Parts: sequence; structure tokens; C-alpha cells
Amino acid sequence: MLETLLIRSRAVPPEQPRRRGATSVDSGRDRFGVLRAVLAAVPWFQVGLGASIVLLAAMVPWATDRLLTAMDQQIVAVDVRGEFVGDSRIEVERSVGAWVGKSYFATDLAEIKSELERRPWVASAAIKRVWPGRLEIDIREKKPLAYWTDGRLVSRSGELFSPPNPEVAGRLPRLAGPDVRVREVIAMARSMSDQLAGFGLGFAGLSVEQRGAWTLTLSNGIEVVLGRDQVEQRFERFITVYENRLAARVDEVSRVDVRYSNGVAVQWKPEAGIAAPKS
Repeated sequence: MLETLLIRSRAVPPEQPRRRGATSVDSGRDRFGVLRAVLAAVPWFQVGLGASIVLLAAMVPWATDRLLTAMDQQIVAVDVRGEFVGDSRIEVERSVGAWVGKSYFATDLAEIKSELERRPWVASAAIKRVWPGRLEIDIREKKPLAYWTDGRLVSRSGELFSPPNPEVAGRLPRLAGPDVRVREVIAMARSMSDQLAGFGLGFAGLSVEQRGAWTLTLSNGIEVVLGRDQVEQRFERFITVYENRLAARVDEVSRVDVRYSNGVAVQWKPEAGIAAPKS
């Protein structure tokens, strides 16, 4: 019996030892499985959307250029609008006529604007394209306020300019002084002009010397010497003296000097036959 058991035990092959954690799979199937897992993990929708956006972004400049090239025309007309007093509409139109025949899209509007605003009378120029082949230009001229030292003009905004034809501005007050004080002179002139109008007197001019002495000229020819100090107070004193003492004889007055502390000195016209007393 013992012999039989031993024979049976030899008939059963011994079991091979196994490694813990190890598996045995086919190597080809394993590679394709990993590939499928990787492909399944990729967000294909987002990838496709991103690629489409990149492609469109690359095509937009090209498509835009092709579209503009197809739509581009030559400039066939330039319309100039605005009120012209100092400048000539014909001269302006002749100047901008150089752009007729140029590319509608490629023409630099800033260049046209810059060239027009170099003209002495032009304050500003606005240019716009009008499809299919026109440019519209709106011109705004400088508005002269007065004649300035040495024949130049000063605009209402305080800009000094030298057009070749300042006389077209017509009859204007005359202001004078150092260029750096132009705005100060304008402000003083406006204040005095408003006050004089209340007494029926017209404003003709105002000047300030390099050393700061002010002189006012009325439209009736009377010269009012104001000096350097307390100019506003001295002007008020002149108004008071004029209202109380000079209004009735204004045609006989040539010059009024208000630089005195307690009065004024009046210079009469020669034909009045009166000395120049202090008032």
C-alpha cells in the first residue's frame, strides 16, 4: 500500500512556483491596448476646435488682403467743404487734386490732413473715405481776432499766424506785445472791451511793452496810458473820470494819462485850444 501511494505521487508533476504580481499576456495585444487607451484619452473635439481657430486666424489676413485688393478702386473725386474767407477753395481743391487717381484704400488720410493743416489759414481738416472712390474733406479756418505786432494775425484761440493776405480779415483791433504774452493781452483786451461797450466806447487796440507798460486805444482815437502797475485799477479810474468829466467833451480829448496816484492828466486836441490840466 505504501508502494502504491509513492507511485501516485510521482505521477503528478510538481507545480511551478509563481511570481507574485506577475501576469502573462500577449505582447502584441498589450501594445495596441496602450495605444487605444492613449487615443481614447485625447480630447479630439477640443483639438479640432483649436486647430480650426489657428487655421482661421492664419487665413484672415490673407483673405482680408485679397478682399481689399478686389474691392480697391482709384480715387475719382475729392469734395472740399467749409466756409472760406482767408484761404481759397480753388487753391485747396487744386492741392488735394494730387490724390485723384491714387488707391482708395492705400491712400494715407493722415498725410492729407497734415498737408492741409500746414496752410496758414487752416485750423483743422477732417478727411473721410466715401465708397467707392471719393474723399470728403471738411475744412475749418482760423477765426482772426485782431492784428498782432508786425502785421501778423492772432486767432480767437490765441494762435499767431502769418498768412500772405492778412488784409482779408478786414477791420480788427490791433494788439501788440511779446509773443509769449499773447494770451494775457487777449484776456485783458476782452475785459476792457466789454466794460467800454457799457459806456458807448469802442475798443480799438491794446499794447504792452517789453517792460510791461500798457496802453489802451479807443475807437474814437483817444489813447489811455495805463502804465505797468495796478493796470485794472487805473482803467477803472479812467472809466470814472470819463463818465463824470470827459463824456461831454470826448471829441476834444487826444490822450489820457492815468499813471498819477490822485488823478489823471488829459491832453486835448490842438484845435480845442485848451491846456493840459490835471483832473
